[in-house]
Amino acid sequence: MTSFATLRGFIGKPAPKPEAGEHCDLCGAMVAHQHQHLIDPAARKLMCTCDACAVLFSQSGETKYKRVPRRVRFLENFGMTDAQWDSLLIPIGLAFFLKSSTEGRVLAMYPGAAGSAESLLPLDTWADIVQDNPVLDQMEADVEALLVNRLNRPAEYYLTPVDKCYELVGLIRSNWHGLSGGAEVWRNIGDFFTQLKETTHA
Repeated sequence: MTSFATLRGFIGKPAPKPEAGEHCDLCGAMVAHQHQHLIDPAARKLMCTCDACAVLFSQSGETKYKRVPRRVRFLENFGMTDAQWDSLLIPIGLAFFLKSSTEGRVLAMYPGAAGSAESLLPLDTWADIVQDNPVLDQMEADVEALLVNRLNRPAEYYLTPVDKCYELVGLIRSNWHGLSGGAEVWRNIGDFFTQLKETTHA
């Protein structure tokens, strides 16, 4: 299965609210709408979990699953030049970058009407970006991502749990209409980043 096809597996229908019967994928307990996730790096699959099950897994432990962190950091002093961005050949002003432990490389993904697509990430470009922004050395493989929003000026950069990136992809996919997306989807994207920034830490 290709990286594109696997990643699209993350993007299903919008998550149902607890009253619709959303449960922990491990123990079956009911979970809140805002709940924790585990990820299977080999299958690239997110799992909904309750707090009790989530604490059993460590990002650094030798287990099948990794616990997705919940901390969101706004990278106020992050630097990426227009030339670096242009070299990524990303057709919209949104993207996220994820270290894949199974593939041994960094994936550059961007959301669209059909889900998530992958852009070729030149290794020298990524190396330059990391050199200019050492905070990326702290990015946990498989569970954290650099989320870039260049729709706004100045551009916004976040170190965020990977489930937030797929939440954004799902939001765009489920609300996109016509060729341009429609006013609603762009309003929802704006609301997403407003709420994301409100949850950030330094």
